[in-house]
Amino acid sequence: MNGCKALATLVAVVFGVSANARHDETAEKRDSLDEVVVFGMSQTKDYRSTAPAYSLSQNSLDRLGVTDISGALSRLPGITLTDYGGAGGLKTVSVRGFGSKHTAVVYDGVTLSNNQSGSIDVSRYSLDNVSELSLVVGDDDDIFQPARNAASAASLYINTLRLPSYDLSFHATAQVRTGSWGYVNPHFRLDKNLSEVFGVSLVGDYVHADNNYLYTIDNVSQKVSERRKNSRMNSGHGELSLVYRPSLSNTLSLKAYYYDNDRQLPGMVHYYVNDSRETKHDQNAYGQLNWKSELSDKWKLSCVAKFNYVMTDYKDPAYPHGVKDHQYWQREYYASTSLLYQPLRQLSFDYSADYAFNNLTGGDVSTYRRPSRNTILQVLAAKYQVQRLTLVGRLLGSLYFDRTTVGAAAQDIKHLSPSFSVSYQLLPREDLFLRFSYKDIFRAPSFNESYYDHYGSTDLQPECTNQFNLGGTWNRHYGGGASSIGFTVDTYINKVKNKIVAIPYDMFKWTNVNLGSVNTVGVDVTGHWRQSLGKDHSLLASGNYTLQKVRDRTDGPQSPYYNFQVAYTPEHSGSGSVAWENPWVNLSGNLVVVSSRWPNNEHYRGTMLRGYRTVGLTLYRTLSFHRHYVHVRFDLKNLFNQQYEVIGHYPMPGRSWMLTVRYKI
Repeated sequence: MNGCKALATLVAVVFGVSANARHDETAEKRDSLDEVVVFGMSQTKDYRSTAPAYSLSQNSLDRLGVTDISGALSRLPGITLTDYGGAGGLKTVSVRGFGSKHTAVVYDGVTLSNNQSGSIDVSRYSLDNVSELSLVVGDDDDIFQPARNAASAASLYINTLRLPSYDLSFHATAQVRTGSWGYVNPHFRLDKNLSEVFGVSLVGDYVHADNNYLYTIDNVSQKVSERRKNSRMNSGHGELSLVYRPSLSNTLSLKAYYYDNDRQLPGMVHYYVNDSRETKHDQNAYGQLNWKSELSDKWKLSCVAKFNYVMTDYKDPAYPHGVKDHQYWQREYYASTSLLYQPLRQLSFDYSADYAFNNLTGGDVSTYRRPSRNTILQVLAAKYQVQRLTLVGRLLGSLYFDRTTVGAAAQDIKHLSPSFSVSYQLLPREDLFLRFSYKDIFRAPSFNESYYDHYGSTDLQPECTNQFNLGGTWNRHYGGGASSIGFTVDTYINKVKNKIVAIPYDMFKWTNVNLGSVNTVGVDVTGHWRQSLGKDHSLLASGNYTLQKVRDRTDGPQSPYYNFQVAYTPEHSGSGSVAWENPWVNLSGNLVVVSSRWPNNEHYRGTMLRGYRTVGLTLYRTLSFHRHYVHVRFDLKNLFNQQYEVIGHYPMPGRSWMLTVRYKI
C-alpha cells in the first residue's frame, strides 16, 4: 500500500511540475535528437561486429528499468549472474557457461584484476557514472588495446562519462536515490575544463542499505516469513580524472580511484536457521595513467601504467575457538604498450605487450603461502576492412610464473592462443550480416584455487577453452531514421578442458572442483524495435533469449553424472522490456525469466532451485529549465513479490521500490 501511495504521489508531482514548468524548447529538441543518435550508433556497432557484441547506452537504462550494473547485465544474452541478494550481496558475471573467472571486466580501457579470487564483484561499480556497458564474446573488433583485454573468453566493457570536449563551462550533477529496506545513495559529479587543453572531473557516491528484507520459506506444509539478518552495508567510492590534450593527436589521462565497503555477510537460510555474525571490509585503490599519441598518419602509440591495491578483512565472531580474523592484501604493478600500424586505409596491424606483477600477503601464513605472480602477455593482431567484409585475427602469447615464500608454487604456464573472426554484409544496401568467430583461450588458476588452505591445490590444471560462434544480424532504420528494428541470432559451441567450477560454501569460501571436460551448446537471440508515433511519442521494445546446455563430459557415459548440467547454469533465460516515451511521464515495463538450476554438479534429489520471473515498472521524466535539468524516476521492482534464490539458501528480495531525483547543470 505504501508503494502505491508513493507511486500516486510521484505521478501527481511530475504532472504538476510538467504543467507549470516553462520548458526550453530548443534544449528539448536537442536532447531528443541526441538520444536517437546515441541509440543508433550503439545498435550499429553491435550489428556490424565480427564477434557477438551487445551494448547498453546510458539513455537505454531508464527504458530497461535498471538501477545498478548487475540489473543491467541481466538484460544481456548469455549472462548468468551470481547474486547473494540485496544491495550488499556479492555479484559476479558468467558468460555462456564459462564461469565468472573467464569474464574480464574492462574499466575505461584497462582490465581490472583480482588474482586472489579471479572474479570481479561488479556491484561495486556505480551505474550513475557509466556512459555505456558492452559485452563482447570473443575478441573485440578494436585491435588497438592492451594485450590483457584479449586474454579472456568474454569481456565486459564499462565506459564512464567523459569530460565535454573544449567546453569551458562548469557542469555538475547531484543525485539522490532512496528505496526499500533503508537504501540511500547520494551521488555527485563535477566536470570542468580549466582550459582548452586541460580538464578535471570528480565523482563520488555513498551507499547505505539495511537489507533487512522479508522472505518466506516452505517447511513441508508450513510457510514461514522471516527478515534477512546481518545484511547491513556501507560503501563509498570516489574517482578523480585529469585529462591533458595538448593537441588533437595527443591525450594524457590520469585516473585515481578509491572504494571502501564495510558490510555484514548474511548467512545461509535453512528452515529456521538465519544466524550469521560474519563481516567483511573491502578497500580498493588504484592510480592509472594512459597516454595515446598519433605519431603520424600510419602510426599510433598507447601506453598504460597502473598500480592497484586491494585489502580484504574477514571476521567471524561466532567461530568456535574465538574470533576468526583473516586479512589479505593484494598489490599489482601493471604496464602496457600498444603500437598500431596502418599502411592502408583498409588494413591495420597491432603489437601489444603487457607486464604485471601481483602478490598476496595475509595475516595468517597458514591460510596462504604468500604467492606472487609475474605475467607477460603479447599480442599480434591484424584487421582488414572493406565496405562489406571485416576480418580480424589475433595471436596471444601468455607466460605465467608463480612463486611462494612458503611451500611449493604452482607450475609455470606457457600458452599460445589464436583467434579469428569475420563479418560479411550479405546485401550491399541492407544491414544484413553473417559473422563467424573462433577463439582459443585459457585461464590460469586464481590464488584461491592454487593456495587457499583446504581448498586450493598447486596441482590444479589451467582451464583451456575453444569457442566457436556462427551468427547473423539484421538492422533497418525507417521513417526518416526515427524508427528502427533489428535482430541478432548467434549459435555457439564451447569446449572446456580441465574446467574449474567454484561451488559457493558461503560468501567468502568456495569449494573448487576440476571437472576435466565440459561441452556447451547454445543459442543467443536478441531483438529491438523502436517506432515513432508522431511528435514526442515513441514506442520501444527489446528482448533477448538464451538457451545453453553446459554439460559435464569428464568421465564418459559410464559416469552417473555424465552429461549433467553444470551447477548454477540455467538452460533457459531471457528478458524483455516495453517503453512508451511521451511528453508527460515515460513508462517502462520489464521482465526477467530464468529457468530452474542445480546448486551442485551431482544433481542431488530435492536440491533443485526453482526457476523465477520478475516483473518491474518504471516511470521517468526529465524537465529542463534554461540548461538546468531535473530527472525524476520511480522504480517498482519484483512487482508480484516473487520469492526466489539465485544461490541456494540465499533468498533474494521481494517487492521493492526506488525513487531517484537527479539535478544537472
